Amino acid sequence: QVQLVESGGGLVQAGGSLRLSCAASERTFSRYSMGWFRQAPGKEREFLAHIFWGGTYYADAVKGRFTISRDDAKNTVYLQMNSLKPEDTAAYYCAASLYTTQDPRRYDYWGQGTQVTVSS
Repeated sequence: QVQLVESGGGLVQAGGSLRLSCAASERTFSRYSMGWFRQAPGKEREFLAHIFWGGTYYADAVKGRFTISRDDAKNTVYLQMNSLKPEDTAAYYCAASLYTTQDPRRYDYWGQGTQVTVSS
């Protein structure tokens, strides 16, 4: 069982930056592909980025603005978010999967989420 805890959310003005962190309890963290998703009220959960063995992949909505990274020694994955827009306002979740996938149904473990609010 992998436990994931996100942190780093908050209120930021448009154009600003935030860095989200996701700490995992699993000692074999490095074998998981890690993803970031978000969900705004009334909307479906949206894939943002994932990092896997040898690479990263981003959704078009965040490509060039967000950067995913991981530190396996710290069992932590990060999401650096720059040039934030009001439409980025949502609850942000990290998730772990044994597959390289953008499909949230293929992620077995999820954090509790951290709220990001971008004011205009």
